Amino acid sequence: MTITWYGYACFRIETREAVLVVDPFSKGIGLTPPRFQADVILISHGHPNHANIAAIGGTPLVIQGPGEYETRGVTVRGIPSYHDPRQGKDRGLNTIYRIEADGISIAHLGDFGERTLREETLEALGDVDVLLIPVGGTDTIGAEDAAGIVRQLEPRVVIPMHYRLPGLTVTLDPADRFLATYGGRGPQRLAKLTLKPKDLPDTDTRIVLLSTE
Repeated sequence: MTITWYGYACFRIETREAVLVVDPFSKGIGLTPPRFQADVILISHGHPNHANIAAIGGTPLVIQGPGEYETRGVTVRGIPSYHDPRQGKDRGLNTIYRIEADGISIAHLGDFGERTLREETLEALGDVDVLLIPVGGTDTIGAEDAAGIVRQLEPRVVIPMHYRLPGLTVTLDPADRFLATYGGRGPQRLAKLTLKPKDLPDTDTRIVLLSTE
């Protein structure tokens, strides 16, 4: 499995049998939108910066909400959540995705805005190997809440997303604020993350900062 970050909340996840893209963004945020073919598109919510379906080629299965899905050796569970700490009253709903393929489980939190994971959300997520979590605040959780959620979930690898980048026109905090709040060992910095189950750390959670594609 190979995980590539395009900035904001957008990832390409390449498994043995499929290519998935999560939350492809539009050009309005100052970054270059992703353009490649995929088998599956996952959309956490309908905001244009997370739902640029037209940018992705091929004839993908488009998943936009809670439910159970299976295709090309990939199992996806969409878990309902809120985009803000007031049960969606400010920004509406958000879908967390649990993705399982190649013996590895991934959780993409989308624009998660609750201060903590509810018990039913933790139960639905189960054990998570790789956590893709927003850390930049503004319209989603910031450093302190993100650090608390990492401690709640205890994933084996954490990849921060949705933080300040050169050229990004959305005002977000830098990743360094999350790193300082969470503590632990310094992050591993990679262009992309290639993983097999045997590569997952056995004890301490590993923080990985990906550069954008």
